[in-house]
Amino acid sequence: MKRPEKEAVVAQLTDKFRNADAIYLTEYRGLTVPQISELREKLGRDTSYTVAKNTLVRIAAKEAGIEGLDELLAGPTAVTFVKGDFIEAAKTLRDFAKTNKALIIKGGFADGTVYDAEGAKKLADLKSRPQLLAEFAGDIKATMSKAAYLFNALPTKAVRTIDALREKQEKAA
Repeated sequence: MKRPEKEAVVAQLTDKFRNADAIYLTEYRGLTVPQISELREKLGRDTSYTVAKNTLVRIAAKEAGIEGLDELLAGPTAVTFVKGDFIEAAKTLRDFAKTNKALIIKGGFADGTVYDAEGAKKLADLKSRPQLLAEFAGDIKATMSKAAYLFNALPTKAVRTIDALREKQEKAA
């Protein structure tokens, strides 16, 4: 690659680094082109899986203000740029790596933190935002149902108590 081409690639990568919510680094050695295409498809529209030279990735990351990826940039590296829910992307990479042993997750960067391979895999174990919101909504609904039951139970109990007292007085009279 000639220098102007390298500068263009660095500019593109820098832009992707700046716009990404998270970045995952993987080793793709041994994956076939159809497997990489399948992975890209599974990752979805908001995520791009880019193969680039480590030197260019290193320069682009530094230009984007991301430090600490140098140790992860060894061997053939592909960068996964994630926009949106980076937990889902981590799960997709983890699941794909389980079925395709050639894919190795090296680490990642999310929320200002660099993660090693183990940390990136732990991100995949977290619940996604939609899952957490659904659980939260379910908890609120359950709490509201309990509150409605309690509010309804108090007047009902009072009416039953008054009826029982009235019946007792009628029998006594």
